[in-house]
Amino acid sequence: MELQMKYVKPLRLFEQMLKRKVSKRGRFLGLDVGDKYVGLSISDPKNKIASPLSVLLRKKNTIDLMAEDFRSLISEFNLEGFIVGYPFNRQQNAADAVQVKLFIDDLSATKKLEDMKYAYWNEGFTSKGVELLLNPLDLHPVEHKTILDKFAAVGILQVPFYSSLSCVTFISFSLEQWVAL
Repeated sequence: MELQMKYVKPLRLFEQMLKRKVSKRGRFLGLDVGDKYVGLSISDPKNKIASPLSVLLRKKNTIDLMAEDFRSLISEFNLEGFIVGYPFNRQQNAADAVQVKLFIDDLSATKKLEDMKYAYWNEGFTSKGVELLLNPLDLHPVEHKTILDKFAAVGILQVPFYSSLSCVTFISFSLEQWVAL
């Protein structure tokens, strides 16, 4: 049996989480995958607020080390799944989309993250928005890039909380009200 990560549609991932008791719910890790770095963000225990966590250096020969880092984070934060930023915009470079997909495939191939669920979420303009906020600060380029990657991951993770959780809550509430009639 091959132990790999499991893709789940975003709404389904949040819906599965909401069906569990609050005390049994895990947290989510946001990933902003770039060519050199992977920005990470973490949800709060109630999965309402995303915060920057760290940035991992990304090289082809470090995927096993990254998988180990993710295993540690899964254990430390009781992670439910990964929300991975993905460039759904057709006008963006297709190479970015391939890069994200290959990263997830490589991570899954390590077999160190068995049964970990992940979903893709449109990264949209998360990096652009963060960049607009950072530019006036005149930061050192390395510091600028580190902050950019962390907060882009926050944007990737925070947006689904607002949209998916609101949608799931609305659907659940609506169905309960309809059934009660």
